Amino acid sequence: MAKTAKTVYVCSNCGYESPKWYGRCPECGEWNTFSEELRQPAAKAPSVSAALGAVAPAGYNPDEVMRLKDVDSNREVRYYTGISELDRVLGGGIVRGSLVLLGGDPGIGKSTLLLQICEYLGEKKKILYVSGEESRSQVKLRAKRLGVETDNLLLASMTDIENVVHTIVQTKPDIVMVDSIQTMNFASVNSSSGSVSQVRECTQILARVAKNEEIAIFLVGHVNKDGAIAGPKVLEHIVDAVLYFEGERHLSYRILRAVKNRYGSTNEIGVFEMTGTGLTQVKNPSMMLLSGRPSNVSGTCVACVIEGSRPIMVEVQALASKTSFGVPRRMSTGFDYNRTALLIAVLEKRAGYFFGNLDTYINVVGGLRLDEPAADLPISLALISSLLDKPIDDHVIAFGEVGLAGEIRAIANAEMRVNEAQRLGFQKCLLPKASMKNLRQEQYEIELIGLRSVAEAFQYVSR
Repeated sequence: MAKTAKTVYVCSNCGYESPKWYGRCPECGEWNTFSEELRQPAAKAPSVSAALGAVAPAGYNPDEVMRLKDVDSNREVRYYTGISELDRVLGGGIVRGSLVLLGGDPGIGKSTLLLQICEYLGEKKKILYVSGEESRSQVKLRAKRLGVETDNLLLASMTDIENVVHTIVQTKPDIVMVDSIQTMNFASVNSSSGSVSQVRECTQILARVAKNEEIAIFLVGHVNKDGAIAGPKVLEHIVDAVLYFEGERHLSYRILRAVKNRYGSTNEIGVFEMTGTGLTQVKNPSMMLLSGRPSNVSGTCVACVIEGSRPIMVEVQALASKTSFGVPRRMSTGFDYNRTALLIAVLEKRAGYFFGNLDTYINVVGGLRLDEPAADLPISLALISSLLDKPIDDHVIAFGEVGLAGEIRAIANAEMRVNEAQRLGFQKCLLPKASMKNLRQEQYEIELIGLRSVAEAFQYVSR
């Protein structure tokens, strides 16, 4: 008797499957993420004894196995996009045969960025742009606004993944862009477009096409309410690189960050500005992040963090005000909330600054998120400045990790940070004492002040 299709419930956040519906996923703990899917029975798998037999299975190609030294690696494997900020995040350009997933909030600039690079890539490469959300005429209107007029750009408006693969085989492009993967549909999977099964199957099909035909494929991915790419984490494991667009929609600046990259670093970021003619790259992010900085105002300090291979200056702000509730409020934007609570505890215990009856707010200007421990010292200085209502000198920059004993610990790339601070015209730099062993004051015009503890830091920066 033939088996019939069965109904399963799949978590859209982690991909957990269950025969019954749950309000909360037992695997990842998210609420209201289960969706119903109809699952067809799998075909009977060949036995192990048959696989070990002398007769090769259908489709087996012995030429797929090669010695490492025989693999040709001398051919060009990267395509430059014409946008250096994007090339930096990708690790030096687009790798031939790679599958790249580009995610971000709606309207943040994903489709705009992909369409912009078509103008430069179209000079030497053939590009296929598959849109599942817009018609070809709508894509043409956006391309006209962005100034994209290359003759090597092919447009297709379709959602069936088999038709997409057939189009790729027939046109033989060098680069394919699919906008978006959630709109693609595989007829053999009995579920709606955008479901976990559909997204996973369509991505696996495109991954095989990318590897077999050595075609670079870009996938645009939607995000859920938490900001993660919609669909299970297995989707991110299938692709070679995952890029996220960060930034607020009402702000003009965008940050492109790689959270996975098999062909480059995951620490690099690209900074863009959204204009009326598309995204323009920001060559000096430090100047952009420091523009509009207030003068003679307490609670602000300039931090220096390393993003990939370059130092970036960013303004951090803190506000301490009397609470109206029984329990003081703690808020942090762009900086880890638990790290903020830790720094406040250290300032109270080791430095004698009391925040017990005050609401404290931390903000990183420009939409950047600081994950590096080097931001501990400037955050602490901004908190003290707001508490005492004493402004920090505008020409002061600080970086260093704060320990639980109140000590300021050494951080990496101190010389690179000092050089960037001097280039931007800062006059005084507060850094860990241990990081000064490789720095000589006579080589710099900026004054270097080595600190051992957070208790002695504020006396060097107040006006």
